[in-house]
Amino acid sequence: MTYHDICQRLTPLYGQQEAKAMTRMLLEDLFSLSFADILCGATEHLSDADTLRLQQSVARLLDAEPLQYVTGTAFFCGHPFHVAPGVLIPRPETEWMVDTAVNLVMSSAPRILDIGTGSGCIAISISLALADRQCHTEAWDISEDALRIATDNAARLGAEVEFRRRDALRLEEDFPAEENQGGAEALSDTNAAAESWDIIVSNPPYICNREAADMHANVLRHEPHLALFVPDTDPLLFYRAIARYAMRSLRKGGWLLFECNTLYAHDTAQMASDMGFATSVVEDDCFGKPRFVKAQK
Repeated sequence: MTYHDICQRLTPLYGQQEAKAMTRMLLEDLFSLSFADILCGATEHLSDADTLRLQQSVARLLDAEPLQYVTGTAFFCGHPFHVAPGVLIPRPETEWMVDTAVNLVMSSAPRILDIGTGSGCIAISISLALADRQCHTEAWDISEDALRIATDNAARLGAEVEFRRRDALRLEEDFPAEENQGGAEALSDTNAAAESWDIIVSNPPYICNREAADMHANVLRHEPHLALFVPDTDPLLFYRAIARYAMRSLRKGGWLLFECNTLYAHDTAQMASDMGFATSVVEDDCFGKPRFVKAQK
């Protein structure tokens, strides 16, 4: 199976240019071949085992499985992360979360929390960027598969991150029942014992079920729905729960960073403001879309 053979098979599904790029990345990642090797026919000299592996990988691509799952690797902030169908594939726009969190750190030994960590790409990248600042980084997820993958990524990349299994919708159980009453005014009276974090970051599920019809097949069929979807009737479900927790657990002047559904970024910012955050602004992603919320307590 040559480079041109693979391109021809993938072109009807992906288009010519994307098929060429995918074929090159597949061969480079699976077999460490240079592009010169590929063009010179190196795939014709693969072992029987590698030829079978290549055939199986092409079949997975023809089944619309994302390339990153096929190769097992996705790059984020310059680091190679292992990914599998149990976690979302890191997107380049999400690197804003890492850059912003790192730039907001003004002291030594900051405490940073990532809620809904998935592959661990945000928490691990922050930890690596702040390795000389004695940063304490924690990352939570409800999925055991995600935590296993994230823990492995941290070990391979040499990042010090503490991983815990936590449900983002049950974080208020950390606080006495009486603190859960009284609306925004009560939320602003943070329990001093719970003031733990300088920065909380989260890229939670935010796609409404009704949006599924407009999504690519490779996402719908292969990426974990647990990490993607929220009910049509409550698009801010996770943001509300996490923001309420952040309002209680962030230190005074601490920051909450969200990645959002572009349809609801301004609603998310307004929600944080209504809860009592001192500032809450929407930021655009690298494609000029309203993607992020930055709120300060």
